[in-house]
Order: sequence, then C-alpha cells, then structure tokens
Amino acid sequence: MKPLIGISCSIKCLEKSANFTLLPQQFHFLGEAYTNAVERAGGIPVILPSFEDPELMKEAVGRLDGVILSGGADIDPALFGERIISGVGPIDFRRDQAEAVLTNFVLDETDLPVLGICRGMQLLNAVRGGKDIQDLKSEGYAEHRLSMYQRNIPSHDVDLVPGSRIAEIMGSTRVRTNSFHHQAVRTAAPGWTVTGHAADDQVIEAMEVPGERFLLCVQWHPEGLVNNDEEQALFRALVNAAKAHLG
Repeated sequence: MKPLIGISCSIKCLEKSANFTLLPQQFHFLGEAYTNAVERAGGIPVILPSFEDPELMKEAVGRLDGVILSGGADIDPALFGERIISGVGPIDFRRDQAEAVLTNFVLDETDLPVLGICRGMQLLNAVRGGKDIQDLKSEGYAEHRLSMYQRNIPSHDVDLVPGSRIAEIMGSTRVRTNSFHHQAVRTAAPGWTVTGHAADDQVIEAMEVPGERFLLCVQWHPEGLVNNDEEQALFRALVNAAKAHLG
C-alpha cells in the first residue's frame, strides 16, 4: 500500500476565465510539480484545501501518512509578532489560519513526517515560535527572488551542515538550488536546528529536528528540480518515512 501524502495549497480568485461564467470565485490550486514529485517518490499525493473551518485539518490529517507544507504567498508577520512592512505581498488570512492548525496538530499530536517548502518553512517556523525576515532586500541581503530563472534551473549554492539529515539525504554538503523567495527564517523555532545556509549571504535555507522523526524544511523549491536526483531524494526520504508510519 502506498502512503498518502497531504500537500497544502494556495487560494486564488480568478476574475476572468473563458471556462467559467459565474465569476469571480475562489479556487484552491497547487502546482503539479508537487504531486508529480510525490508520485515519482512512491506516494499518493492528496491536496489539502484551506477549509472554512480550520479544525477540519485535524480530521483530514488522521487519514494521512505524511505532510508537505507547500510554497506560495507571503505569510502574515503577525504570526511571529511583527507589524507588516510595505515590502510584503497580499496576505491570505484563511490559508495562514488553516496551516497554523495543521502544523500545530501534526507536530504536537502525531508522529507523521513533515517536509516544509519555501513558504511552508517560514510558516512552520513562525507558528512554532521562531522569527522570520519579512523582506530580504529591505534588510540588505542579496536578491533571492531569482524569477529570471525557470523553476527547473538551479541558480545559487546552499551549504549544508555535515552530518545533518539533509546532507545525508542529498549526498553532499553543497547543493545548487533554485530560489524564488523574498522572505526567510531569521531565527529557528525552539527545537529546530539550522542545517543549511545560502553560500553567498548566509540566509537560512534548511532546518530540521534532530532525532528519528522526519521533520525537515527547505527554503528552495525541490519539486521544481525533481529531474535532479539529489533534489528528488528529499521526496523519496519523506515517502519512505511515511511508509514506516503505515507499518
């Protein structure tokens, strides 16, 4: 039996479309790269909507064997106790609240493996008591939103801590990744260890929880690089951990 991997997703209002007549309306959506990556790794992807009632996340999690917190829009700085600045994009309050419930429940009440990606890393960190950077350029860091590159093209180097889970999974202490973020982790949440930094400016790019349980976050988008074996290895590791949960 293949494990079920829940993947959080975005919400967007589509104002114009040739395929719909009753517009505008809200849509839940997720890039297929996420589902493809889980399929290739041997899991069954299940898209988790931002339920109107966030508490439904808890019941949904009871049917899963692993969780991916996906990328997407900026998170609300109120989640880590700060006033929003002008460099932050539109906030999706509903998604923030649903994923906060999801994150706390999964980490506190289950032993499921978790992979956080980009926004997913920032949200998990904020919800669990860490601090995030609202806008890297505003604080003098190099540009990390390298949208001039396609998602399947690596654009900068990340140094991984020798002996860390992520370095062992990826088989190297330096990897070349893509980069599409302007927010980042400032200080890791209690219990989480920083295990990767951008090679040029030391922005935090990976963190994990030491121990047997698979709890790992990355700042880049490995789902966009799944033709690269060391990137796809992150999804294989998650699915293998989820298989162990199946028993």
